[in-house]
Amino acid sequence: MTVPLKVDLKGKTAVVTGGGGILCGCMAKALAESGASVAITDLRLEAAEAVAREIIKAGGKAMGIACNVLEKKSLEEARRRIEQEFGVVDILINGAGGNHPKGTTSMEYMDPEKIEKTVEGMKTFYDLDPEGISFVFNLNFLGTLLPSQVFTKGMALKKKGVVINISSMNAFKPLTKIPAYSAAKAAVSNFTQWLAVHMSKAGIRVNAIAPGFFLTDQNRALLTEKDGSLTRRGKTIIAHTPAGKFGSPEDLIGALLWLVSDDAAGFVTGTVIPVDGGFSAFSGV
Repeated sequence: MTVPLKVDLKGKTAVVTGGGGILCGCMAKALAESGASVAITDLRLEAAEAVAREIIKAGGKAMGIACNVLEKKSLEEARRRIEQEFGVVDILINGAGGNHPKGTTSMEYMDPEKIEKTVEGMKTFYDLDPEGISFVFNLNFLGTLLPSQVFTKGMALKKKGVVINISSMNAFKPLTKIPAYSAAKAAVSNFTQWLAVHMSKAGIRVNAIAPGFFLTDQNRALLTEKDGSLTRRGKTIIAHTPAGKFGSPEDLIGALLWLVSDDAAGFVTGTVIPVDGGFSAFSGV
């Protein structure tokens, strides 16, 4: 791929959790293009290895690893393999996350007339499953905290490193229907600021990128019809995005490379950077 900024990451080791996905896979490729040795971790080994193969084919250094960001043992094993192959981690991208239907309502607004009615497939606020909410919150928040515990230890010992968390527009303005995901991403943004302060004396910078709306495997069916046209929700999003379009994965790369570069962003820590086509700035009027 062609990166928009020239950042020298030669000799650096980067870890990208959730790196088998569309957005984080693109980030992994950009880091490799800039010279970093990249470990792509994902719950799906095939997806992680597919991204790694693309990087290697393009002349970069990469490895794919199966890893569960909610299991400390799995993370520790991944760290052991990465350090053995590439050395101590310098850059951590906490990209693993996602939503779940059990933490999602069917309706955007509460309809009092449907509270007592049982409608197949209809889920009101009162029907939300605590297990589903816990799953979403844990995947996004603990799935950021636990990798940070495991992969920043080497950074702290050498007093140098960078962590980039992946937040969301939901952290700025919670979207209808997805309370668990919105709350979890708000927690990621808050944790980013907390960790930036906590790690400041250890020489570790911590920031977050908050993507706006990008078409991915997770949301494509919600935002587009089978013929490629927009769903009602997709149309609402575009109407509230001043840029008038969805983002492409490459739109995240400039912010990513700026934030990981000590030369360019050495005094930047504790920030959450929206990359959203103006969504967070638009009042709707």
